[in-house]
Amino acid sequence: MKKLILTIAAMSCIFSLTVTAAEQDKKELTADQKKEKKALVEKYDTNKDGKLDKEERAKMSKEDKQKYAELNGGGHKKDEKKDK
Repeated sequence: MKKLILTIAAMSCIFSLTVTAAEQDKKELTADQKKEKKALVEKYDTNKDGKLDKEERAKMSKEDKQKYAELNGGGHKKDEKKDK
């Protein structure tokens, strides 16, 4: 029983540290970066839902994909690997 409690406590600590580290990676965008991201979304958002889905991101130019990923906290790595 003690091993179970210790295991659960350890897993809780690890999960907590992982979530905290992930939140620290997210940086607040500057006003210029927000404008740039908004412009990219407006340019490629064909269904006008205010966000880019997988198909819309696939139609982006390589440069715009890179820029969008940087503005999005480095997200969408899978799409970037396909271009290489």
